[in-house]
Parts: sequence; structure tokens; C-alpha cells
Amino acid sequence: MGNRQSPLETLGLKSPHSNLTFWKGRRIWLSGHTGFKGAWLAWWLRRLGAEVCGCGLLPTTKPSLFELLGLKDHLDHQILDIRSAQAVFKSMHEFQPEIVFHLAAQALVRSGYEDPLRTLATNVMGTANVLEAIRQNQSVRVVVAVTTDKVYRNLESGRPFREEDPLGGQDPYSASKAGAETVITCYRESFLKENGVALASARAGNVIGGGDWSKDRILPDAVRAWGRRETLVVRNPSSTRPWQHVLEPLAAYLYLAEVLFHNPSLAEDYNFGPPPDQNTKVQTVVAMAKEAFGGGEIRWGEVKAGPHEAKHLSLDNRKASRVLGIRPVWSLQEAVNRTMSWYRKHQEGEKASTLCQEDLEAFLAVK
Repeated sequence: MGNRQSPLETLGLKSPHSNLTFWKGRRIWLSGHTGFKGAWLAWWLRRLGAEVCGCGLLPTTKPSLFELLGLKDHLDHQILDIRSAQAVFKSMHEFQPEIVFHLAAQALVRSGYEDPLRTLATNVMGTANVLEAIRQNQSVRVVVAVTTDKVYRNLESGRPFREEDPLGGQDPYSASKAGAETVITCYRESFLKENGVALASARAGNVIGGGDWSKDRILPDAVRAWGRRETLVVRNPSSTRPWQHVLEPLAAYLYLAEVLFHNPSLAEDYNFGPPPDQNTKVQTVVAMAKEAFGGGEIRWGEVKAGPHEAKHLSLDNRKASRVLGIRPVWSLQEAVNRTMSWYRKHQEGEKASTLCQEDLEAFLAVK
């Protein structure tokens, strides 16, 4: 691994963001396109000129970024539950994609406790259904399957997790994502590699950014509370996470797919997140958000302890840097500032598409 040339060198690319013409006309099958990250990715792919088939459930939040961006009218929009193998097979067969991004998931820890069977069915068997459909489809060349930083067996040592560390999960969400990783490895090694399909898993840290209205996520919770002049209650202020702006992992997914299209031997597992020394406590992030938003009341750690959540999460991102040449673009301060500015401007009447475009242009302008 350590002696490999970076694909930036082998492909003659100057940066992970330079070869934008690669996506024009590409047929992309994207699961989870109605969610926060999925809507951002669908919007970005369409701006790059890709033909996108988006498959997912109806948006679960009001408002939703998917609806605010008007994406329904700009792609092949399919309401589809990945727990239905038949529906996934039919969609994949009819669309005949070249590249698959699998983002669809039950993505919240606390929701996993509320409905563990749905969480396991969606994240484990849903992933198996997607990969089985790919196995039976001759058009697909590249698959990026997105999981999470929570796939690792966390003994709270504080050591950053490396890709080769043991997988595991104490809560249903983490366990389901670790199970999805096992399914990914199984399909890569047993079926897809020998068929010339490059399948990689992408393990991303905690994502923030404008357009997320999910429950039990700290910055959307803050925006809701402060927008109503209510007090934000922070459950676990001392917990640490590898925070990053949503454009960081999405840029990594896009570039990883492009690299794998040219060099399928790099189809492995990758962590995408900030350097471990930039892991930050929830309390610090909330303080940054308050300043960027222009004020807000906070109550720290006064909620009765809920179900178990990991206190400390940290990703070792050196493999992505060494093998792919991918490095974080924005500091945490910049990510928080831009996130809160997005929400504030949106509350003032700015269109979501304008705000997303401003963020994307600023992100791509960083050298």
C-alpha cells in the first residue's frame, strides 16, 4: 500500500476536483437521493451533466433539501424501498447504470433503538439487495457503498480507527452498518471483483451542512431551537466526533468513483474525515454554531441519559490521503460558519439552490 503511486499521478490529474468532464453523460444509479447527503449528491451530479436515477423513500423531513432543490423534475425519480429485492432489481435492470452510489440507509442512532428490525433490514439486507442487483447486471463498472465512522468496534480508547480495525457495534444502527460492511466485503471478494466491478466502501465522519433537517442531529436541532427563540438542550457536550462539511465526503465519493473507473484494483475500504487531531467536542461545535448564527440559548447535559451512544469517535484518514490524494478542504470553523450561514440565509428567503451553489463554488475554489 505504502509504495503505490497516488492516482493523481497515475491518471495525470492535478487535484481530486479537476476532471469534471468525466461525469458528463454518465449513467448513475443513486440510492437515498431524497435524504440530506443524497440530495446534495444528486444535485451535484446533475450539475456535472450526469444522467441520474434516484431511488429512495419519500422525504422524511419538512422542509427537505430534495424538495427545495426541485430535484424530482431533473432526474429519474423513483420511490423505492431497498428492502424490496424485486424493486431494486427492476430499477437497476431498466436503467442500466455505469456507476452506483449506495447511500440509502436508516441513518440515526436513536431511531435504531426505536425500530431495530427496520434498521437491520434496511442497512444489512438493503445493501445485500443492491449488491445482488449489481451482480445480475452487466452494465455496472463501479460501486461506492457509503457506511459510517460507527462501523468499528469502539472500546472508547480514543485511538483513531484505521480501515483494518475490527468492526462491530453495540447499538442497532452501528451493528447494522458493521453488518453492511461485511456484506460489501463478501460481494466484492466472492462475486464482483471477478466480474470486473470495482466495489469500495466509504466510511465518513459526522457530516454537517445546510439543508439537513433530520431529528437528533446537533446543528439542525440548534437551528430549529434558535429559530423559534427556544433553548437548545445538548445531551452529550463532552462527546467528540470527526466533523466535516457535507461537500468533503461527497467530493471524496465522486473522486473515488472516478479513480475506480480507471483503476479498479483500488477498490477497498476508505475512511473520509478530518485529521484525528481536529476531532472536536460537541460543546465546542455548538459554541461555534451559536456565534455563527448570531446567538441562541443553550442548556448543557441536563437531559436524562438515553440509550448508549459512543463518547469518542475518531477516524485515521491517512489511507485516503496516501492512496487517493484526498485531503480535507475546509477547517471545522469554516464548515460550521458556512452551515449556519446557509440556514440563516435560507430563513431570510434565499433559495436553497443559490445557497448550495455558493458553497460548492467556494469549496471548489480552494487550491
